[in-house]
Amino acid sequence: MSGESSQRDTGFVYDAARLRIENGWNKPHNIYGKDDMQGFVCGWGAAVINTVVTFPVNKLMFRQQLHGMRLHKAFHQMQSEGLRHLYRGLLPPFLQKTFSLSLMFGLYDVYGKLLTHSFPNMQKPVVQAFAGIGAGFSEAILTPFERLQTLLQDHRYHNHFNNTFDAFKTVRTYGFAEYYRGVSVILIRNGLSNAVFFNMRGRIKDALPATDNQMGNFFEDFVSGAVLGALLSTLFFPLNVTKTAMQARLGGEFISPGKMFVIVYETRGRNWKKMFRGVHLSYSRAMISWGIINASYELLRTLLFPQSKED
Repeated sequence: MSGESSQRDTGFVYDAARLRIENGWNKPHNIYGKDDMQGFVCGWGAAVINTVVTFPVNKLMFRQQLHGMRLHKAFHQMQSEGLRHLYRGLLPPFLQKTFSLSLMFGLYDVYGKLLTHSFPNMQKPVVQAFAGIGAGFSEAILTPFERLQTLLQDHRYHNHFNNTFDAFKTVRTYGFAEYYRGVSVILIRNGLSNAVFFNMRGRIKDALPATDNQMGNFFEDFVSGAVLGALLSTLFFPLNVTKTAMQARLGGEFISPGKMFVIVYETRGRNWKKMFRGVHLSYSRAMISWGIINASYELLRTLLFPQSKED
């Protein structure tokens, strides 16, 4: 953001020129310059903080999504497996999340800068939407990490793989395409969720009471990320259930998202409520996760790249 952190929008004038200034995109020599690194660096740092904190909760939610079981049953299943398996599968999401969020924030800046310089009259929400979609699509290159995480967190494969690298080699024997099973769902989820996230996070913060201190800004960034995290995780929950079911398969037919959704829906007794089993934990986890990510990202920008806040 440009200027004092306490400054707020007095109207909804979303133009490309203003967006360039807010994001530090207003310097032509910076289109592909060193300043582009701030999004990548701060996104990576925010992901490190978030992944370590939220991994056990994500694993609990995963069990509910995959098997449609209740929270207490999933908890007791993980408890019976012991601490040895609690952080099993951490490496793939750690790598996937750190690279993914680095790409998400970094490429959003790159695409946004490119769009605002190529189309100076483009309205702000349009720039944010297309830059977010572009970043989301680019993130899909990391699908193999999400794929391995799904297999390693599924208790049915505990005795099938020795570790992450063993899983990587085993999946390779089924063909390279196995790494990208479920990528079509990921493209839809990433593109749409990023478009909403980057369009709304600033508006939500602007709707909160103004503050001129770092702690107040941190809290507002946390609230903005938390609200969007809860909203988006709930909206896209059935899509993630479908993606999880697709990626839990190893070998065999590549089933389309629509067909897999029907299979899961039938398996759960054509009960729409069961399709949302685990959603409470999902949006609770997303509130914390995206609150941490958004607040950490902005804090790291302030600490590591203070000049970007002053442009």
